[in-house]
Amino acid sequence: MADQKFADALNEQISNEFAAQQQYIGAAVYYDSETLPQLAAFFYRQAVEERNHAMIMVQYLLDTDQDVRIPDVKSQQTHYDDVVGPVKMALEQEKRVTDEINALFKLARDSGDFRAEQFLNWFVKEQVEEVSSMTDLLNVVERSKDNPLLVEDFMAREQLGDQGADPSAPPAAGGAL
Repeated sequence: MADQKFADALNEQISNEFAAQQQYIGAAVYYDSETLPQLAAFFYRQAVEERNHAMIMVQYLLDTDQDVRIPDVKSQQTHYDDVVGPVKMALEQEKRVTDEINALFKLARDSGDFRAEQFLNWFVKEQVEEVSSMTDLLNVVERSKDNPLLVEDFMAREQLGDQGADPSAPPAAGGAL
């Protein structure tokens, strides 16, 4: 029963991760339409990262002989009032995902599901990094909202979110696509 409760909750999180992927694609499309290629590239990479998070969760469910449910896709916002909007959305999303991962971790711990708890350790660490980088980016974007080319320079210089694959990440279904 503990396995099933966790599997149901993880399937819900898979849906959340795919939704985050779509939201990040929407943000990237907005920045592309504004001819801000560094910000667009950052959010396209973030979208791939969220997809990979979902696929890591899919692989865990497959490895533990649980059913996997792939969610429907709904359209996402691609227009914002200003360059701050997508980053503000992303930070709020990362904070929400942090809460969701922490709730999954608590469920695993409270039910004595040690393998689920161990699996989630990487996600707990990942969310600290995600919230931190989005907080930094929001600070830069808010300070430079009247001249978004300064954000582009910052993104090119700092290469935020372009650290490559994390070798400590759990395996993803379908391999490293």
